[in-house]
Amino acid sequence: PLMFAAMIGFLLIGYPVAFALAAVGMLFAVIGIELGAFGPQLLQALPERVLGIMSNQTLLAIPFFTFMGVVLERSGIAEEMLETMGQVFASVRGGIAYAVIFVGALLGGPAGVVAATVIAMGLISLPVMMRHGYSTRLSTGVIAASGTLAQSGPPSIVLGVMAEVLGSSVGDVYQGALVPSLVLTGLYALYVFIVSRLFPDAVPAIPEAERQPRDRALLMRVLKSLVPAVVLLFLVIGTIFMGLATPTEAAARGAPT
Repeated sequence: PLMFAAMIGFLLIGYPVAFALAAVGMLFAVIGIELGAFGPQLLQALPERVLGIMSNQTLLAIPFFTFMGVVLERSGIAEEMLETMGQVFASVRGGIAYAVIFVGALLGGPAGVVAATVIAMGLISLPVMMRHGYSTRLSTGVIAASGTLAQSGPPSIVLGVMAEVLGSSVGDVYQGALVPSLVLTGLYALYVFIVSRLFPDAVPAIPEAERQPRDRALLMRVLKSLVPAVVLLFLVIGTIFMGLATPTEAAARGAPT
């Protein structure tokens, strides 16, 4: 409990997670040595542990997936996709909420971190929802819920770490998590649909004056924002599922792509 409280304290101060975990471990190692719980020779295994983790081929996929998520966020693909999907569902009640769920399911996995996904979705979609009269409770709930898809949907970083801890294949874990992730996405969309029927004022459609015409220009915008993300996910998840590449190889291919 003291270690957990100390870690929370470091995080609240503003230290990065990696430094906070390392600081807490070293701090309580010193305390344990001073109290006689174990000897200082136990710390001699620290370099071997660090080198062992750095040379782990499975965990090597994590920085590639993280870099992929950063590129998707900084390149504006997520924002463009959210805007275009919002226009596609503009005439439907709750259309922006559907767009948030769809984009969260598609791009949440590469981002891999719930907080990053929620913040990105919140900054992009929450002002739009508020401007169009969406319920505050539903808007924030949809954004927070779609962010959890970053953990459950492949190629999630958490699933990769879990596979390593369990001693299982990352590809098998990804395949096992695919259907539950799709079911969860469908349940989120179903909830928005039910709310749109029971409380239509909570999820109004975009006014007709603000809708873009459904013409070739909108279709090209949709393809321009959707195709790169779909191709990227196929290069990563598709090659893993088909057995053409290991998770590390697929992540290394997807990051520069």
